[in-house]
Amino acid sequence: MTVFHEQGHHQPRFRDRGTAGRLLGKRVASWAADDPIVVGLPRGGVPVAYEVARALKAPLDILVVRKIGAPGQPELALGAVGEGGIRLYNHDIIAALGITAERLERLADATSAEVAERTTTLRGPLPPLEPAGRAVVLVDDGIATGATVRAAMAVLRRREVGQLLLAVPVTAPEALRVLGPLADDLVCLSAPPAFMAVGQYYDDFDQTSDQEVRRLLDLASRSA
Repeated sequence: MTVFHEQGHHQPRFRDRGTAGRLLGKRVASWAADDPIVVGLPRGGVPVAYEVARALKAPLDILVVRKIGAPGQPELALGAVGEGGIRLYNHDIIAALGITAERLERLADATSAEVAERTTTLRGPLPPLEPAGRAVVLVDDGIATGATVRAAMAVLRRREVGQLLLAVPVTAPEALRVLGPLADDLVCLSAPPAFMAVGQYYDDFDQTSDQEVRRLLDLASRSA
């Protein structure tokens, strides 16, 4: 794995997600891969991914993933569900909580329905891109715990991507250590030692709307 990582002594700050995406795109542009796809994690990762896709002159898509929360402990993940019905399970946690196969299936079905609904809402009439055998750049606006990104990477691996590059403007150092080995390549502009939350590194960290996600996907498809 090749790691492109800049970590200065200053606290990095980005004006907004678009600015972060343009800076990230300059670094990702040196990545050697033929015909890549850029995949943004909705919603906040999509404005960043849009600029990365522009830098690479690559198509843009999204990937919706949701963790399967444990009953009564929604922050505890029994697994994750991704687009296309892909399901991943944390068997150790499932066994420790005594979750039956029937209950797990019901929970996974409900999460799958949520993923399908969100994907349809965000992508609209645009067809999904097929990542199998392709180089994929997975982009988010930043990583705190890394749980969602890790699930997304697992889903992409299950879909048999050719190469997987993880690209983020800023991340917690611990998440970087955990996620780095799971990618073929990694571009991270900064991993500040005092990291607390992604939003602290953006001047404008307003929530990205569904409409903005659809607008950017439509713009990217028109320029492809």
